[in-house]
Amino acid sequence: MRTALFCFLALTSLAHAQDKTVASLTTPWTAKVSKTLPHPEYPRPQMVRKHWTNLNGQWDLAVLPAGVDKPQTGDYKRKILVPFPIESRLSGIAENVPQGGSIWYRRSFKRPSGERVLLHFGAVDWQARVWVDGVEVGKHTGGYDPFTFDITKALRKGSDHQLVVCAEDPSDSGYQPRGKQVRKPGGIFYTSSSGIWQTVWMEGVPKNAIRDLRISTRNNGDVSIQIDTYGQKGPASLSYTLRQSNRTGRSAAAPHSSPVRDPSGPMFDVIPVRDSGSPVRFRVPNRELWSPESPTLYSLTVSVGNDQVQGYFAFREVKIGKDKQGRQRILLNGKPTFMVGPLDQGFWPDGIYTAPTQEAMEYDLKVTKQLGFNMIRKHVKVEPETWYAACDQMGILVFQDMPSGDKFIGPSDPDILRSPESAKDFQDELKAMVDTHRNHPSIVAWVLYNEGWGEWDTPHMAGWLKKYDPTRVLDSVTGWADRGVGDLMDIHSYPGPSAPPLEKNRAIMLGEFGGLGLIVPGHTWLKTGWGYQSYKTKGELNHALESLFERLHFLVGGGLSAAVYTQTTDVETESNGLMTYDRRILKVDPVRIGKAIRALQLPAPTLQELVPTSEKAPIQWSYTTAKPAGEWQSPVYDESSWNTAPGGFGTAGTPNVTPRTVWNTHDIWIRRSFITTQSVPTGSLYLNLYHDDAAEVFLDGKMILSRDGWTSSYSTFRVKQGLSKGPHTLAIHCHQDAGGQYIDAGFDVVVRGR
Repeated sequence: MRTALFCFLALTSLAHAQDKTVASLTTPWTAKVSKTLPHPEYPRPQMVRKHWTNLNGQWDLAVLPAGVDKPQTGDYKRKILVPFPIESRLSGIAENVPQGGSIWYRRSFKRPSGERVLLHFGAVDWQARVWVDGVEVGKHTGGYDPFTFDITKALRKGSDHQLVVCAEDPSDSGYQPRGKQVRKPGGIFYTSSSGIWQTVWMEGVPKNAIRDLRISTRNNGDVSIQIDTYGQKGPASLSYTLRQSNRTGRSAAAPHSSPVRDPSGPMFDVIPVRDSGSPVRFRVPNRELWSPESPTLYSLTVSVGNDQVQGYFAFREVKIGKDKQGRQRILLNGKPTFMVGPLDQGFWPDGIYTAPTQEAMEYDLKVTKQLGFNMIRKHVKVEPETWYAACDQMGILVFQDMPSGDKFIGPSDPDILRSPESAKDFQDELKAMVDTHRNHPSIVAWVLYNEGWGEWDTPHMAGWLKKYDPTRVLDSVTGWADRGVGDLMDIHSYPGPSAPPLEKNRAIMLGEFGGLGLIVPGHTWLKTGWGYQSYKTKGELNHALESLFERLHFLVGGGLSAAVYTQTTDVETESNGLMTYDRRILKVDPVRIGKAIRALQLPAPTLQELVPTSEKAPIQWSYTTAKPAGEWQSPVYDESSWNTAPGGFGTAGTPNVTPRTVWNTHDIWIRRSFITTQSVPTGSLYLNLYHDDAAEVFLDGKMILSRDGWTSSYSTFRVKQGLSKGPHTLAIHCHQDAGGQYIDAGFDVVVRGR
């Protein structure tokens, strides 16, 4: 067994050393990318204006080495396709930026009509400086944040204008939030995405224009909308209508005393507002709640003077509360709801951080929904707003990670802050992430830290975030480095699944598990790939997945509130996706696996201990490390020459266990006898096993399980046979390859859910 840290560090160096030749993977949408206007869709779905200018397309490019401050005219020798990062093939460049160097973009544009001209950037990684007609109009720091500059005063006379952008990105040599981006990818870390990687666009607006909308709703139908404006505050009006996105048509409910109008009409009510600086408050009677089963959205139109924007809102509440058994659960609209979905990294073989098209981005979501998942954990990356809008429309719950940065810490290390600059940047980007996505009903949880990556002052940061946005669940740390704060106790277990112990004030979650691998030749990033456990055929993979989700179901019955399967797609050297990296092959049977996933609902069955393991208290076993002769697994075998000692057997440092007897050789054989006072029918018996590495398990001389690889926690496996009343023998052979090691087992029996 390799601990998780050892595993990904080893795989990182191994994968990078084995094959430096990147396969030219394409997706079904690569050829559909426009060379003149990629990503033509309006980039801000919650505040849409009719008139706008998309600045995506071919820009002049200059890449400067460290120490060179400014390009000369002759340095712009190449073209780059915006908004694809410079490292991606879709950008037309596919090169790393020199360490300490800078990326310079240049293009011309025509001024849109309007008293005020707004220049918008979806995201630039990491620092951006912007000039218009030679005048510097602003600087922005943060690789995941949309930002806007008012460029009105910088525009010189004439019809043609020039826009220049300089981007600098230290990638993993800096302290900034960057997620899994590294300059030398391998293992669980991937190719960097530097510079412009989301849409660049302009709007001409009136002098007094709408800057932002902050929407708050309550499930009793109350709505509050704060309208932020440029210029002076003034009269505003608001209208809304009901749109139900999971139906072909549209349905409507009349607010206040207004008569019901044609559902195809644009609006149902208009509310005058004296001052756009004051919140607009109203109530929608007979409101419909937003949920994965019924993602009801209400359309919204807001006008201030001559400016008008369109958006939407929903009624959805999420919090922690007790179920009927008194266990803390995640409640969606007041109902305990098990949330299960894939770890979604948002990487693409052709565009790296940027999906080739909106259709491509939505394809991943459609497959997720097709497989029966109701949730996605967006892993250490923030997507374009159109991704979250699609989740809103499809009814997909989102656990949104804050992108990690700074330095790695272990589970027992103190929270380490590299510098005050790191703290300020992290806080600024965290606040920007919340502000930008606050209105999306699909986002039900913020994930502050992942596995201690860049973790610092967790109680303070978790307290700030929960106070700043109390409307969502807070997962302060997912995996390894829990500090006892937040709404969730969240562990990682590969392949798992497993669950942390129930807590009095927090719900429990399995933030990562699975990672089952299958290499599909011709659809891999490199010639090699890896998974936490790998399989040779689709049939083997699907069988293993069914077993995995079946075991997960028992954890749901025991109080688990959410689980995240690794992962949506293969990513570069990882082959543990439900789809290949190029999205051309779905590795799993959507009917078989969809049935297993949809079964993960409440009420759920639980497992009750029948024959205890040594996890909580020592259980005596007979054991030997010398290969025994004869039928050592037989109930009548004479084991009197073997040693006797308490389980489990292994070495210190093996994850999630405390060995009671040291075993540090390559092989061990263990036996124990037990008596059952009741019979167990076929289909109700489960083996509770921790094995590191390969194990063969025998019940009354008959093999009931043979598994390669390892677990990182106690895991359950269905036993095909039942168990008669009376004496029985459990015998196990475990073989160790490298790293930590451990073996222990017992039996559980199914208790049906209530």
